[in-house]
Amino acid sequence: MDKIAVLVPCYNEEQTIGKVIRDVKAALPEAVIYVYDNNSTDRTAEIAIGEGVVLRHEYKQGKGNVIRRMFREIDAVCYLMIDGDDTYPLESARQMVDLVLYHNADMVVGDRLSSTYFTENKRPFHNFGNSLMRAGINSLFHSDIKDIMTGYRAFGYEFVKTFPVFSHGFEIETEMTIHAVNYNMQVDNVVVEYRDRPEGSRSKLNTFKDGVRVIHKMLQLYKNYKPLSFFGIMGGLLILFAAVVFLPILLEYFETGLVLRFPTLIVCGFVALAGVFSFFSGMILEVMAAKDRRDYEYRLKCVSRDLRQLVRGMELNP
Repeated sequence: MDKIAVLVPCYNEEQTIGKVIRDVKAALPEAVIYVYDNNSTDRTAEIAIGEGVVLRHEYKQGKGNVIRRMFREIDAVCYLMIDGDDTYPLESARQMVDLVLYHNADMVVGDRLSSTYFTENKRPFHNFGNSLMRAGINSLFHSDIKDIMTGYRAFGYEFVKTFPVFSHGFEIETEMTIHAVNYNMQVDNVVVEYRDRPEGSRSKLNTFKDGVRVIHKMLQLYKNYKPLSFFGIMGGLLILFAAVVFLPILLEYFETGLVLRFPTLIVCGFVALAGVFSFFSGMILEVMAAKDRRDYEYRLKCVSRDLRQLVRGMELNP
């Protein structure tokens, strides 16, 4: 088991991966560096081997798949995850790691948006998307995460070994953030510098395609983790719609004593009934979500016990 493991997911980063590895070695000389190559067609893997790090492969394409493999295979007291594109300077790495090792942080978020991101990043839709996701998630989940989409994070062992990875691509960062907030984990924000990719290095993030996936993931997790709020809103909207459509029929009845639009009245009744069913479905699912949180606390205690045993073994066999 490693004390600090640095995880670097990579896909076609031959231009920058060597510098990232050297920067990590300078900032955290005691760390074990794992580079996971995700079917690169350039010299990424060759350069990583030349730099003397542990190279592994994930053949299922997508960043989420890479992180699933990393979290499954590597045991460490603290994990630092950083992209291989050299957009994150390593000056804050020690602070992020120390928050996990000595201040009980479950996840530390490298906050780009509070520093140089909006001036360095040349893709305006990315800027808008990051701000939109931050506002949306913090509003829906009553949190205060400064940067939702950052790929620069530190984790504790308990987070990594209890986090179920379902995402396949870049929506993985959203999933991590909401998971930590939903299960009341300690999340710290550290302001980090950001620099745009060097000339010739190309981002693999598709602004619109991946943006839609991220928004879908946010709404999906909101439904799963806060079903009463989600289905309560849906039920309220359905009942409101039924009431608005029903009001002219009711006024017409008071004036004439007749109901002239029976099909509309029937539709209103069914829509209102759907709203009531939606609300009660949310109540049932809320009970199930509460049970899931209780079960998660039990799993967390088991993983914490395993961590203490592993650390004890490290101390006895340094």
